[in-house]
Amino acid sequence: MRVATHSGSFHADDVFALAALSLLVAAEPERGPLEIVRTRDPEQLAAADLRVDVGQRDDPATGDFDHHQRGGAGERPNGIRYASFGLVWREFGARIAGGGEHAEAIARRLDEVLVQGVDANDTGQTISSALVADVAPLTVSHAIAAFNPNWDEDGSAEAKRRAFDEALAFATGILSRELASARAQVRAAELVRAAIARADDPRLIELDRGLPWHRELVPTAPEALYVVYPREQDWGVQAVPRALGEFANRKDLPEAWAGRSDAELAEVTGVPDARFCHAGRFMAVAGSREGALELARQALAHVD
Repeated sequence: MRVATHSGSFHADDVFALAALSLLVAAEPERGPLEIVRTRDPEQLAAADLRVDVGQRDDPATGDFDHHQRGGAGERPNGIRYASFGLVWREFGARIAGGGEHAEAIARRLDEVLVQGVDANDTGQTISSALVADVAPLTVSHAIAAFNPNWDEDGSAEAKRRAFDEALAFATGILSRELASARAQVRAAELVRAAIARADDPRLIELDRGLPWHRELVPTAPEALYVVYPREQDWGVQAVPRALGEFANRKDLPEAWAGRSDAELAEVTGVPDARFCHAGRFMAVAGSREGALELARQALAHVD
């Protein structure tokens, strides 16, 4: 599959769009190897199977994924406009995610955590603001742009192509890991839902393995106060936050436990293998499942 994009300086939206297409041909080998042509020559553009971030046209039926035309290429319901990465992802994301039952959910998750931020940066939309003057976060868009040769470095077409290839490999790695993370999150959500359903007490949810639970549990289990789960060599008790992204808990662990560990915590709680309680009262640790469950039950019964 031959894909054309513009020559010259590259940006995160075109690099990530091509990274997505490289994963597409890996998932669908019948498309053949991916050949990337960086050009603005009309004949070479017309000869390509797909055109990304060039051509001033958005039409998947003709293989065109550009947003530089008058009026742009549309926007999402939340107002974030599409750049080339978003256009390619909208068309192929579910297939890159592997198809199947959860492909749409995985593709949607990637759009939320990666694609929209890249698109917003390229279309000039501010979606976050710095809290400290003169200090800005290093975004993935900035990281990709940094691969471009500086003004005092070799600016030949060959040097720019080498830089582009390095940026593409970097972006492909990020996209691959985010896909793996999204797939794992979908699997985790199923396990969390099962744990919620089998809980004897809706305030206490026990997981049979360590996995990300916040995104699924916080909005769907409003009565849940604590989660018990195995760690590498012990068991944890974690307070459920009031809302996603917040540090405040629905119910803190008892104040008398805060900052205590080992024998001191065991004496206060009566749990022989109690090991640690964070000073922030959001997490405690015991050496066994039984110890962690007992800590959680005490926390449920405790009234501050």
